[in-house]
Order: sequence, then structure tokens, then C-alpha cells
Amino acid sequence: MNQPSTRSGHQQQQPQQNHTIVQMPQHHVPVAPAQQKPPQPNRPRLDLLRGNREEYIKFAVPLYEAAMKGDWKAAEAILSQHPHLIRAAITENEETLLHVAASAKSTKAVEQFVINLVQLMEKPDLELQNKNWDTALCSAAAAGNIETAKTMVKKNRALIEILNFNKVMPLYMACLFAKPKMVAYLYNLSNKMVGDCWTHENRGWVLQKCVEADMFDVALNILNDCPNINLQKGLLTDLLLALAQKPHAFEEEKPNSIFTKIKSFFAAPNKKESAALELLKIIWEKVAKMGKNDIDDIIRGPRSVKTSEEGKEKRGYFSRVLFVAAKMGNTRFIIELIRSYPDLIWKQDDKGKTIFHFAVKFRQIEVFKLLYEIGAMKDLITPIKDKNNNNMLHIVAKSVKQQQFENASGVAFQMQSELLWFQEVQKMIPPQYWQRENKRGKTPKELFTKEHEALLKDGREWMKDTASQCMVVATLIATIVFAAAFTLPGGYDQNTGIPFFRKEASLIIFVISDAVSLICSSTSVLMFLSILTSRYAEYDFKEALPRKLVNGIATLFLSIVTMMIAFSASFFVLYHNKVRWIPITITALASIPVMFYIFLQLDLFKDVVKAAYESKHLFKPNKKRTLYY
Repeated sequence: MNQPSTRSGHQQQQPQQNHTIVQMPQHHVPVAPAQQKPPQPNRPRLDLLRGNREEYIKFAVPLYEAAMKGDWKAAEAILSQHPHLIRAAITENEETLLHVAASAKSTKAVEQFVINLVQLMEKPDLELQNKNWDTALCSAAAAGNIETAKTMVKKNRALIEILNFNKVMPLYMACLFAKPKMVAYLYNLSNKMVGDCWTHENRGWVLQKCVEADMFDVALNILNDCPNINLQKGLLTDLLLALAQKPHAFEEEKPNSIFTKIKSFFAAPNKKESAALELLKIIWEKVAKMGKNDIDDIIRGPRSVKTSEEGKEKRGYFSRVLFVAAKMGNTRFIIELIRSYPDLIWKQDDKGKTIFHFAVKFRQIEVFKLLYEIGAMKDLITPIKDKNNNNMLHIVAKSVKQQQFENASGVAFQMQSELLWFQEVQKMIPPQYWQRENKRGKTPKELFTKEHEALLKDGREWMKDTASQCMVVATLIATIVFAAAFTLPGGYDQNTGIPFFRKEASLIIFVISDAVSLICSSTSVLMFLSILTSRYAEYDFKEALPRKLVNGIATLFLSIVTMMIAFSASFFVLYHNKVRWIPITITALASIPVMFYIFLQLDLFKDVVKAAYESKHLFKPNKKRTLYY
């Protein structure tokens, strides 16, 4: 769909300050027909720009600075002597004093500056346009200065209907620069217009920008307020592409995890999610009623050109809506489309891949798990080969980019994730395809080993370094608590060798805590030692090494906690009949290292627990979500 653009020519604006320059993206195409002569804008006076340079410096520069700062006294001193300057351009982009103030950072001073300035102006003065035919309201809309916009609209409501050179309203500018409050305010006004500027085309542009800026509530209002809106195929493609790239905007079931359950229990519901889903249903309902060729054109999207770094090689490819959603892991989006058009599961891109191949390539688990819900058809989809004779197992054998593992705490868990993916895809593919070779003569297993050599090496080093550092701490703790076991607080009876405070509860707590700390630290040392002496084969990273690591970290944490308990109990023994605030204070301080350990190692511990005990449930089908009704 053709979209509005703006003319350049205001980059060398004088004076150079930090006010907002309203400029549309350069990749858009003007929509004005070549044969139609556009109406002439309301241009400001150009006396200061075309006149003496000294006058520009004397009047324009101070007015500009006053508008940016909201200094009404400085501006009033000039305007009282030269009232015609209120309609004069003070920048090379032919912006008036009101343009500059409207695009300045919103402060109480600037808002009051605009109020005072508008009071001096007539209604036509507010309609003056710069080189891009933008009114001051367009500048305020782009900057999100809602109070400034209200002041101008209250004076001259016709401002919301004045189009710029690209035939877009101030509402579009607010959408383009993602100003939700401004969009909501201007939409409520624009939706009540009776003029000809609020056309289906303008509604479509605003609708698309609202979706791109995650303002789904306004986009939903546009479709509900104008159910008969004429949406062209290009716009429908753009809307679906925008929604396909926003998996966060849709409600989606997460893997069953104690951490995610706790997080979801305290998290507030996201209103944007339901609005986005409802918006998708309305748009897709319009598309699904079209003919098959039209639907395929919309799903396929525009044909693009990819150029090599040398600028020589070019090849065309289709940017399909469905494959973008699969790449982004937008499972809810895919489900809605497939429910009305089941044949989408068979669609292939220009390389022969289905959405499930994309899910495997980009490690999108929830999309991949849809295979469990399509029945025996999965046995026909999984063996599909691309143009290089790569089946789904070849695709999963290739290593993924580092961005896919940005949430993992260590390289070892990345290797485990790759192994789990390979094994799961292997279960889905008939055994006769396990040894099939691609065009390069590689079987899936050979390709996996070659692609993950570096990751295996890095995982081995990470695991050894982690185990070595933790073992040093565990050894130190074992040494300390072992020595403390023979130096009980309070001392011994020289004659009998029995501790003086043997009947005190605090001494009993000290002895038990010290013994538990010694046992746990010794166990932790053995665990980390077994990690260091492991063979580090590929499949050791799947379960054996993660479980050893989680047991080692858990026993190390327990040894630290019991050591602090023993340390605190020793002071209760020494001060049991004296000032009790001393052992209480020491106990509170002793909890600080424990809290720091939890805070610093919590992410690592969560990943280790997931890798050791929850990984086997990673690909478990989601029973609460169904692909078909």
C-alpha cells in the first residue's frame, strides 16, 4: 500500500537547537496523483528569512530560544513592538514561533507560553504551515505535547482537518511517532469530523501506524467505528505482518514452571493482549472471506530483493506473513489463521520450508508443538526437504545464532538445549530419514557434530571453570567448619573435658549446624570433583552434568547457610545471660552473605534446575491450548 511521505529540505535549520523536527520516513511514497495539482499551503511571512541577516539574528534567534525555554517575557518584549512577527517564519523550514513552541519539550513554562501566544493570534494564524505543509498542531502531535494541542484545538478546531503535503492529518503524525495519549485525544476528535479528510485511505494509514506502535485499543476502535472500511490487499498484508511480529501482544500459554507460575500470579493482566487478539480476529475475518488467490497474495506479501555485501548478487524472496509469525514465535497468531484456513500448514516458502521448519530453525518451541495437534499429517510434513535436500533433522542440526540463547546463564545449557531439540525432532521424523544426506553429503548427526564443535568446547570450559570456582569455596567452608568443631564456644571443663554450656540450646544448634555444614560442603566438593573428571561427551550435557551441577550448588548453598547459623549460635552461647542485642545484631548481619548469594546466583540456579529436572517436560504438549475448536 502506498503511504504518505514528506519532502526533505529542512535539515539545515537555523538556529540549531534540540526541538523536534517533524519528518516522515524516507522510504514511503507520496500518494498525491501527478495530474492533480495540490492546494497551496498557508505560508507564513518570510520577511526574516529573506531580509537582512542582522534582523534575523536580532529577532528570530531570541524568539526561537524563548519558545524552546518557555520564556514568555522575552518573547512578549519583541512581539509587543513587532506584532507581525507572530505570523513570520523564524527557521529555514519556515516554522513560526508557534511551530517551535509546539515541538519543544513539554513543561509548565512552555505550555503557558503557548497559551499566551495563542491568545494573541487569530484563527487563521494557527493554520500557518511550514515547508512540509505541517501546521503547529502537527508539530505538537509528533512531539506528544497534548496540553499544547488542546490549547490550539480549543482556539481553532479546524486544525485537526488540515492535511500536510502528504495528505495526512495531525492524527497520523501522532501515530507515526507513537504518542498514545495524543493519538487517543486526536482520534476522539477526528472520528467526529464531517469533512472529507477522514477518508478510508487516511483511516487505513492511521490503523497501520497504531498497530505498529502497539496502540491496539485505538486500532480496534477504528475498525469498530467504521466496520465498512475499505482495506486494500497491501494494507491487509502490512497489518498482518505488523501483528505477526508482536508475539508479546497475544496471550500465550507458557511452559509449566514454578518460576513462571509465581511470576504470572503476581503479574497484572495485559489489556493490550486481548485487544490485539480481537483486532487480529476482525482483520483475518475480512481476509478469510476473500477468494483463495487474494488470500494467498495477502499471506505471501510483497516480493523483496536481497543484495549481497558486494552489491552484486541479488535474489528474490517472499516475506510471508505466516513465516514471520513462525520465526517470531507468535503461536497465538498462527493458531487464529490456521483455524480459518487449515491448508496454511502446508504452505512453503521459496526454499521449500514450512512453518514447522521455521519453528525448528529459530527454536520456537510453542510453534513446533503444534505438530502434536495435527494428527497423522505431521508424518507427511516432517520429511519435507528444502532445495538443499535438508529435512527437518538437518535443519535442527545446524547451530543457531547466539541471540537465541540470550536468556541462558551458561554455554553448557545452550548445548543441552541443542541436544534436546535434536532428539525431539528425531522422534518426530521416520527413522529412514535419520541417515539421509543433504546436497553436501552430510547426515543430520554428522552435521550436528560439526556445527556444534565450538559450542561443545565452550560448554566444557564453562562447566570446568564453574565447578573449579565453586569447589574452592566449598573446600574453604569445609576447612573452617572442621576447625570450629574442635573449638566449641565457652570452652571445656579441664577435669572432665565436657563443654561448660552443653545443656544450652544454642550450643546444641551450633554443633548440629556445624556438622551439617561440614557434611554439605564435603558433598559439594565431591560433586564438583565429579564434574571436573567427567568425559564431557555430547550427551553428558543433556542430564548428567546439569544434575551434578545443581546438586553441587544446592549443597554449597546449604553449607553456607548452616555455617552462618553456627556462627550466630556461638554468640548466643557466649552472651546467653548478658547483653542479648549483641548476638541478635550479629545474626542479622550474618544473613547478609546468604541474601547476597541468593541474589547473585538465583538466575544460575533457576537455569540449572530447569536443565536438570524440567528439561524432559520442555516439549510436552499444551493441553490447555488446542489448534482446532
